[in-house]
Amino acid sequence: MSDMKLTNAIIITIFLFSATLVAGWIATHENPELGESLKQLFEKEIAGQLKDAGPFTMAINLFVNNLEACILLFVGGATFGILTIFIMSLNGIIIGSIMEIVHHDHSVAFVAAAILPHGIFEIPAFILAGALGFMLAHSLIAEWYGAGDAAGVANRCARMFVMYVLPLVAVAATVEAFITPAIIRLVT
Repeated sequence: MSDMKLTNAIIITIFLFSATLVAGWIATHENPELGESLKQLFEKEIAGQLKDAGPFTMAINLFVNNLEACILLFVGGATFGILTIFIMSLNGIIIGSIMEIVHHDHSVAFVAAAILPHGIFEIPAFILAGALGFMLAHSLIAEWYGAGDAAGVANRCARMFVMYVLPLVAVAATVEAFITPAIIRLVT
């Protein structure tokens, strides 16, 4: 597994996430009902679990939820990347849509305060987990054609996941539960 392969996988993942984020933003701008549906889905599936939780419980719930998503992004590579593409795209669309909805009711500073403090850790975790999933998919395809070692690549990718993704998700959950709300209060 070369650094170039990882770099290429990260670039592909960033492009996919960015494109779907913009698509979610534009789709919600053009069709606000779609955005409201996605917002309700997000509130039901994610925010509902966090609504009345204290910061410690919120941090644990955020950690578990985001770790599950990252694990699926990574092991989704075993589906030749189909699950990785789907989960990364869905996250991009939902985040873009929610950003468009929030942007209508709040300032740019509020949107930045709600995303950036924990997003600087969470988004790289998702990007890296997705890139590792794409590397796993590539190695499976290469092995299928007799030119790769999927088990070896999976082992190296799993070590990277534990070394980098897991700590990023933990820090992001802690920041989102304890620091992001305080920063949001400062800009409102």
